[in-house]
Amino acid sequence: MQNVGMIYDDGRIACDDASLIIRRYYPWGTKRIPYSSIRSVERRPLRPVRGRWRLWGSGDFRHWWNLDPSRPHKTVALEIELGRRTVPTITPDDPSAVERILMEHLSG
Repeated sequence: MQNVGMIYDDGRIACDDASLIIRRYYPWGTKRIPYSSIRSVERRPLRPVRGRWRLWGSGDFRHWWNLDPSRPHKTVALEIELGRRTVPTITPDDPSAVERILMEHLSG
């Protein structure tokens, strides 16, 4: 594998030249999603009944949240549509930066 450059990294969510990296997605590790697999990105507000208190896993069997103990203090989530039943849902420290990076790779 070639050495790829890191564009964004907050410790839980990262973007390199080739993919979105979601750390602590699985109990055993990281999920790496190539940009070419992403169909769309949706920005969603976090509310008490819609994700804010979901620290890890799924509450509706559709959205899957990586482990993020600071999620209760955040206001925005990004849903990553892959064309599958399960939608990875992330809360980066800088959601605008991650959304911009993903949109650039989707349109580029």
